[in-house]
Amino acid sequence: MVKILKHNNEHKTSSPLNLLVSIDQNYLFRLQVLLTSIAVNNPKEKINLYLMYANISQDKLKCVEVQCDRLGYALFPVQVDSSLFENAPVTKRYPKEMYYRLLAPHILPEMPDRILYLDPDILVINPLRPLWETNLNDYLFAAASHTGITDIANDVNRIRLNTESDYFNSGVLLMNLKLCRKEIVPKEVFDFAKEHKKELLLPDQDILNALYGERIFPVDDAVWNYDARNYSRYLLRSSGKTDMNWIISNTAILHFCGRAKPWKPGYPYRFGILYKHYEHLTKRFFSLSD
Repeated sequence: MVKILKHNNEHKTSSPLNLLVSIDQNYLFRLQVLLTSIAVNNPKEKINLYLMYANISQDKLKCVEVQCDRLGYALFPVQVDSSLFENAPVTKRYPKEMYYRLLAPHILPEMPDRILYLDPDILVINPLRPLWETNLNDYLFAAASHTGITDIANDVNRIRLNTESDYFNSGVLLMNLKLCRKEIVPKEVFDFAKEHKKELLLPDQDILNALYGERIFPVDDAVWNYDARNYSRYLLRSSGKTDMNWIISNTAILHFCGRAKPWKPGYPYRFGILYKHYEHLTKRFFSLSD
């Protein structure tokens, strides 16, 4: 059962939001679009952006540096040390990058104590502060489950992974870094990946759920991790409540899950035009040619 998060105005700008992304060179502009959407819809927030990457040149990172400078965001590039993955099972299907999210507590500096991970194929269209202020207590993460109209998907994944918790999407993760550093052991992650490599469909997400599903605080996906493919499902599941007006007023995170992406030709889902809008704003205000 998801918990309802309410905004506390007393803490609106009391602390910066620590955000984490992990990208390769091909997703640099997607990150810029995400940052534009955050700036437009969280205009008073101070942002610390931690950028995990392996092989992106400083020249290519310049576009993100310039945008963060113009927005007043603090940028912390974190080049991942490949030695951390010496004992990790790595193949074409299981590249080392799949471990970045789970092992972020060991990759990032010792400070901060919490961070919000976002996939780069996301738009933020309302304030992030209520999610950021979630009291995690003894939970490792806060995340949302994409359940659809019924709970069948959760039931299937419980059987497949031998778990009892919901199946959480790993594209939006509020991380309790202080606790994660103590409880997430890289060797245990690597051993699980090796032992179950034939069973994993979405490897990093499956590992997250199999090992730590019981330690995830559930939040509402319609607000904090809306699957942009499934407007009709959300509408039906809510008996018509989560219509477009509701989404614009309440949904904070639109996640463009799946292979179809709004920047690719022929995107079939209704939020593609909104993504194009933020693309346009990004090119207009954060082009290096300015």
